[in-house]
Amino acid sequence: MISSPEAAKFVLVTKSHLFKPTFPASKERMLGKQAIFFSQGQYHAKLRKLVLRAFVPEAIKSFVSNIESIAKDSLQSLEGRLITTFQEMKTYTFNVALLSIFGEDEVKYREDLKRCYYILEKGYNSMPINIPGTLFNKSMKARKELAQILAKIISTRRETKQEYNDLLGSFMGDKEGLTDEQIADNIIGVIFAARDTTASVLTWIIKCLGENPSVLQAVTDEQEAIMKGKEKCGEEQTLSWADTKQMPITSRVIQETLRVASILSFTFREAVADVEYEGYLIPKGWKVLPLFRNIHHSPEIFPDPEKFDPSRFEVVPKPNTFMPFGNGTHSCPGNELAKLEIMVLLHHLTTKYRWSMVGTNSGIQYGPFALPQNGLPIRLIRKS
Repeated sequence: MISSPEAAKFVLVTKSHLFKPTFPASKERMLGKQAIFFSQGQYHAKLRKLVLRAFVPEAIKSFVSNIESIAKDSLQSLEGRLITTFQEMKTYTFNVALLSIFGEDEVKYREDLKRCYYILEKGYNSMPINIPGTLFNKSMKARKELAQILAKIISTRRETKQEYNDLLGSFMGDKEGLTDEQIADNIIGVIFAARDTTASVLTWIIKCLGENPSVLQAVTDEQEAIMKGKEKCGEEQTLSWADTKQMPITSRVIQETLRVASILSFTFREAVADVEYEGYLIPKGWKVLPLFRNIHHSPEIFPDPEKFDPSRFEVVPKPNTFMPFGNGTHSCPGNELAKLEIMVLLHHLTTKYRWSMVGTNSGIQYGPFALPQNGLPIRLIRKS
């Protein structure tokens, strides 16, 4: 286990070729062995290029209005109810993930994809015993059905020969030559990566804002100013990409939540050869875990680390001290999309709603990502 910025940089960036990504074998079987997480070298570089092509700011700009519709519909459906924040945020992030992967096609297949994926995810952390009746077995069956639905979507697209500005369109670029199996593994992998992590961040943000009224007020003022600016100019009350770049306080709240919660607490690597680091020998085959949480909570790097203080991000953190999306060639390629969907939801949440937390909220549970106790039950009320 390593918990210094220098050692993390050594493993994830400087000598990344000596440390391959590694996950439990059951995870590889469920997501698919050819998914981006499990690959290295040329194949990984090709996949990363394809994912980035679909998730760079230029590509996701066109999704702002669609994401906004999903956010508004999600919040509206929760009005006046006692809800489990994490569960509802998972639904929101799942719908955004489908939009970014399938574009307009997602509506047609949403329910089937949702049904299969929800069965699949129940087995992610189960014992990998593949006999009828086990969670793992049910998950593997759902995964097979998911791959069949994806094959149907791919086949339909090939027949129409249209250009698509989404992740599936990027994967299907003929010159890249990915097989249908490789595409399916990576689509399932991206849904996994895009859903629970972003939903966890949103859950923590709602908790942190609820516990810090002055910060919540500052975010609300910033978001209301965007709305008022549109009213003055007689513009339509919809968010644009440019609006999301006018949210410095909201942006710092997201950064501080990512630091405090450290959703990605650590990452798995495996030494592919004997490696020496500052007099220590890391033998070939040993697992190496860079501990992001320890770095993010180090008082030498972030004074009073347990305090929720977004103002600390008015100054850019030193290199390799803030790694909420990992670091190096395996860092999360979807971080821009994640930040965009968080900002859009926070805009509508803070300007139109108030919420109160229900029950005790001091505990943390892991599933496997760090979460507030019981997924943070809240009651959401529309502002009058």
